Amino acid sequence: MYAVIATGGKQYKVEEGETVKVEKLSGEIGDAISFDNVLMFSDGEAVKIGQPVVEDVAVRGHIVEQGKAKKILVFKYKRRKKFRKMQGHRQQYTAIKIDSIGA
Repeated sequence: MYAVIATGGKQYKVEEGETVKVEKLSGEIGDAISFDNVLMFSDGEAVKIGQPVVEDVAVRGHIVEQGKAKKILVFKYKRRKKFRKMQGHRQQYTAIKIDSIGA
């Protein structure tokens, strides 16, 4: 059984028991969270595709971690102009353990 959810401007394929890192959501560790924006749902036999979302299906889970991803380097350079600029960025994320998928 799996579902495709949309959160933070991205789409994620999730299954029960899986931990997924999504864009930062408000809440503390251990808080319950529910995703109602389910785009696709499969129970192993039948597949339901939403137009645009599947009605009466929700994905429930709880927050296991709030953190920052690894640093990426942003390097800008213009040849022959002696212009170099280096920046770093660490994106914040929320790790969610999926408890149940269903109506």
